[in-house]
Amino acid sequence: MHTKTAKLALAMLGATLLAGTALAQETIKIGVTQPLTGAFAASGNYVAQGARIAEDEINAAGGVLGKKIQLVIEDNKSNPTEAVATVEKLIVRDKVPVIMGAWSSTLTLAVMPKLQEYKVPMVVETSSSGKITTSGNPYVFRISPTSEMEAVAFKPLVAKLGIKKADFLNTNNDFGIGSAAEYSKMLKGQGVAVGVMETMDPKATDFSAQLTRIKASGGDTLFVTTAVEQVTLILKQAKELQLNARIITTGGSNSPDQLIAQAGDAANGSFHTVFFPPWFPEVVTNPEPAKRYMTEWQKRGHEPGGLTEGFRGYDGIFTIAEAIKIAGKAEPAAIKDALWKTKVKGVYGNIEFIKQGPAGNESGQNIPSVYLVKIDGGKVAKSGL
Repeated sequence: MHTKTAKLALAMLGATLLAGTALAQETIKIGVTQPLTGAFAASGNYVAQGARIAEDEINAAGGVLGKKIQLVIEDNKSNPTEAVATVEKLIVRDKVPVIMGAWSSTLTLAVMPKLQEYKVPMVVETSSSGKITTSGNPYVFRISPTSEMEAVAFKPLVAKLGIKKADFLNTNNDFGIGSAAEYSKMLKGQGVAVGVMETMDPKATDFSAQLTRIKASGGDTLFVTTAVEQVTLILKQAKELQLNARIITTGGSNSPDQLIAQAGDAANGSFHTVFFPPWFPEVVTNPEPAKRYMTEWQKRGHEPGGLTEGFRGYDGIFTIAEAIKIAGKAEPAAIKDALWKTKVKGVYGNIEFIKQGPAGNESGQNIPSVYLVKIDGGKVAKSGL
């Protein structure tokens, strides 16, 4: 009796294993590396949530090449070393043919050598450092704007806002340093005086020393580049120090609704660059995907402040899915070649790639839209771009 039971159990186990193998063969894996914990956790989770919405929408419509897509999401813990480990795991153990990541420019730059080593393409959904697409890595395809693109888009507003002297406070990493360099270069070209250039550790919570020096500089505008967690604290501390300068955050990862909720009155009067304005869907290039994304985001009860960040993951996965469809197979080399032919009507705008970097080893770079909004009276208002 026991022998028969054991044989039956083994048979059932074998059937389960076979079913699991069959399921794996019936899905197309897409790797995702995001900061789900650590200094950039809020933004990383928003991006992952947007990616999940895209995954479900694509699968509900029949998947890709007759198969469902399956996201394999890893937490890079806001740490470059961890980011490298996640990419290696996704490629070696999970056998993903393509990846989306890695939010911060520092994290993305850290993983890029692994993409070349294993010859696996990655769609970059957020990072803005110019080095990402100019260093000669042909496996990188970025849908977000570079800091230079953002600064150039901002140029027409310099005179309109009456900026005469600008100071800077940015996170001491590739994201913040690159943004400050491009904006200061653009402002100098417009005849604006540049005062102090202050930096901060990505994990810092006390900015009184930097803000005191910025106040003493006497600039009329302070450009801030960091993630939403630090922006919230900076707005509060600037108000406490009675800093009169206009604050403008750059990089698009500022989540104005979250700032209103968490910084309160201190957020009023601040300006923010965003790459998707959910408060004004009528101004976006492609209202239809924007509406689908926003509706599902709200339906799932996600944080409203994350709408301006989650769309990056949404567009990233749709871009990858379209490339796999064009490739006709889920293989790294074919997907890499197909990304050059990919065109997607996304929330970012019309996504397609131009070549950047040294000839023969170019990276792909999209040219998305840039918007500027202002927080006024506890609400988000239009403010140009």
